[in-house]
Amino acid sequence: MTRIRKAVFPVAGLGTRFLPATKAVPKEMLTIVDRPVIQHVVDEARAAGIEHFIFVTGRNKHVIEDHFDIQYELDRTLSERGKKKEQQLLAEILPAAGTASFTRQQAPLGLGHAVWCARDIVGDEPFALLLPDMLHKGETPCLKDMIDAHAKLGGNHVAVAPVPEEETHQYGIVGVKDRKAKVSEITEMVEKPKAGTAPSNLHISGRYILQPTIFELLAKQEKGAGGEIQLTDAMVALAASETFFAVRFDGEIYDTGSKLGFLAANVAYALSDPALKDPFRAEAKKLLG
Repeated sequence: MTRIRKAVFPVAGLGTRFLPATKAVPKEMLTIVDRPVIQHVVDEARAAGIEHFIFVTGRNKHVIEDHFDIQYELDRTLSERGKKKEQQLLAEILPAAGTASFTRQQAPLGLGHAVWCARDIVGDEPFALLLPDMLHKGETPCLKDMIDAHAKLGGNHVAVAPVPEEETHQYGIVGVKDRKAKVSEITEMVEKPKAGTAPSNLHISGRYILQPTIFELLAKQEKGAGGEIQLTDAMVALAASETFFAVRFDGEIYDTGSKLGFLAANVAYALSDPALKDPFRAEAKKLLG
């Protein structure tokens, strides 16, 4: 079984829901406590064993590339001031030389197109895809569970999590052979099904392991919903010839692309920080009365 070594991070989005904050700062660089959103997602990938990080960027996203590079002036200043802890922290999050690649998505043509833009860097091997907006917080990194499942079963894998039945029309939903299983074969994929028609309450949560054959389909994929090249359409086509598995994530998921999800993520991560949780809880109680 081919090991999953590479992960793709589509970071070309405009982040219009966070204007004016995202006029000059990419939405992926907005912070959850003390780390940018994208850093949390890269940390998840690294903890799962990913060795090569592929960022699909757009205009005005150069700060993401800078974040994953050495800043010599800062490093020198920290050294001169004896701030070894801070130096070590920055060294730990820095990808090794040659393990981070950046490619441009020149036009906002959808997630499927963003994935296709990474085809030459991924090459002919299965790869992980992580949507940076979706933070998965749990005891085990979501992607690690998926890579473990892929090592046993092969095929394509999609992370899923339950949502209330009355909200299924807001998400991409999968039908599975066994709703209660941690890993189950997918029988159906539906993008935002009409109320009352969803095959289950398991929604696609922004983590994927895909075979390289997806690139052939994306190259020929016509525009779908919103006039964009949709990844879900290509996955449905691929499911006609290849197996897809749903890997259930049992932790908490925060959509940091929404203001409410972003704020909730900050609270959740602050409360899980040993140095912050008690004073933060006290401040929150003051605010909430």
